Amino acid sequence: MGISISGVSRTRSALTLSNLGNQLAHVLTASEWREISYLFGGRFADIASIPPREASRIGDLLHQAAAHRLMGAEWGTLAREIGDAARRAGHGGQQWTWS
Repeated sequence: MGISISGVSRTRSALTLSNLGNQLAHVLTASEWREISYLFGGRFADIASIPPREASRIGDLLHQAAAHRLMGAEWGTLAREIGDAARRAGHGGQQWTWS
């Protein structure tokens, strides 16, 4: 199953996003992880429509995680790519969607 994220160049598999979530959970604090776990926790049945302010926050958390010394390079690249999309939506005042 492919997940389409607005602002990201191609769809990602649910497994890839779930695996990214596992990486994020190890480099973010527990409270930071709770803020975004619903996107990466493996439950992709519904379309997510994220308000701009929340999208900006998610983008910041993804960039923070990508820069963490324990984040693998490949996972960091993916986190930055998704984080960039979140920031663009947030700064543009647009809903950020996952479908």
